[in-house]
Amino acid sequence: MRYLPNSPRDREEMLRALGRSSIEELFSQIPEEIRFRGRMNLPGPLSEQEILEYFKEAAGQSTREYVSMLGAGAYSHFRPAAVDALLSRGEFFTAYTPYQAELAQGTLQAMFEFQTLIAQLTGMEVSNASLYDGSTATTEAVLMALRLTRRNRVVTAKTLHPEYREVMATYVRHLGTEIVEVPYAASGQLDVAALESALNKETAAVVVQSPNFFGTIERFSEIAELAHRSGALLVATITEPLSLAVIKPPQDADIVCGEAQSFGVAVAYGGPYVGFLATREKYVRQMPGRLVGQTTDTEGRRGFVLTLATREQHIRREKATSNICTNQSLCALAATIYLCLLGKRGLKALAEYNLAMAHYTAQRLAAAGASIPFSAPYFNEFVVRTPMNADEFLRELRGEKILGGVNLARFYPELKDHLLVCITEMVSKEAIDRMVRVYESVAGRKNAGAAAPHPVGQEKA
Repeated sequence: MRYLPNSPRDREEMLRALGRSSIEELFSQIPEEIRFRGRMNLPGPLSEQEILEYFKEAAGQSTREYVSMLGAGAYSHFRPAAVDALLSRGEFFTAYTPYQAELAQGTLQAMFEFQTLIAQLTGMEVSNASLYDGSTATTEAVLMALRLTRRNRVVTAKTLHPEYREVMATYVRHLGTEIVEVPYAASGQLDVAALESALNKETAAVVVQSPNFFGTIERFSEIAELAHRSGALLVATITEPLSLAVIKPPQDADIVCGEAQSFGVAVAYGGPYVGFLATREKYVRQMPGRLVGQTTDTEGRRGFVLTLATREQHIRREKATSNICTNQSLCALAATIYLCLLGKRGLKALAEYNLAMAHYTAQRLAAAGASIPFSAPYFNEFVVRTPMNADEFLRELRGEKILGGVNLARFYPELKDHLLVCITEMVSKEAIDRMVRVYESVAGRKNAGAAAPHPVGQEKA
């Protein structure tokens, strides 16, 4: 969007039309205690050349030289150059919602291919043309289950991404929906016995993530049997879809949703990302978002159209499935390009490499004396107990140019001094070995301190 400057006279005229005497009045509804009254700490004014130099210097201080072992819903995978090269084509880069099919065949075909790929990966019969991100996709799946079952109670695993749970709670806050959280077992998986106790005839949906927030793989068949026995729908959330290349898809679920950022979309400080939602064909009319279908024109040529659009801007508001279920089609296109570049064999090979390197890391840490608390199978993320305060240990790793994981105490107070570690193809064996050496060094210092003699009459700290 172009910058449109307004002269002082223009501003005065606009304020008069609004019945205001100053621009300050436009912000009067913002509480004083959260108003920012100071000046932004910004350099300048700078010339164009100085601005370019400033950003060049800032880029030199970025974390490219660091190794990232962060995961937790945002995964650092290699992005082939072809992804951005194709995304940058004007036909895609500036395309808007394809309302006129005759003018948007390329965009519609790309969406159709995305739907096909997601349906194949998830084992579902139909997929929409993507959503905002994994958190809103999961919430849309829950709202869809509420409509389908006409019930108003949701049972969710505590191992569902904590921020996804927060988004869900925000959406249903004023719907009178009850949310029940089921704890995890010693294995790091959902406590199935607790789930069985939590279910009743008012439960609309059971929401389970796999691999879950701890990286462990859930037992979907067993969970689905319990959910369906009570008449509830099973919503399977997936934040690391690369796992679907080596793990059986959750075909027992009724709705499969999640985040496809791993497929060619940059981590990019948290967004924009690309949510997906797939389901059974019998539920398609309650599916949020848009559905692109294949057809033929009057001359028998293959073409693509918007087959179903259940947004409130397309149909009557009271009949709409959601009023915020648009998407970032460019991100969906990035995922489509990425999946087509790798193909089935390439995606499986990449997933197997992630799996092998994560297990190599866990084995090296265990050999160094680290505790791996959860026994359930995992893909490319796992939990490890740190030999000291988790934040201090992460600081030690940063000294070695390693972003060593997510401190789980932030979300799970009972897991103080535990890290969630993610290993993708972007983490080299050398970096893993360096991390293990840091662990051994820290653990060695701790053991030496514990074994040091203490003066007579002085208690050990």
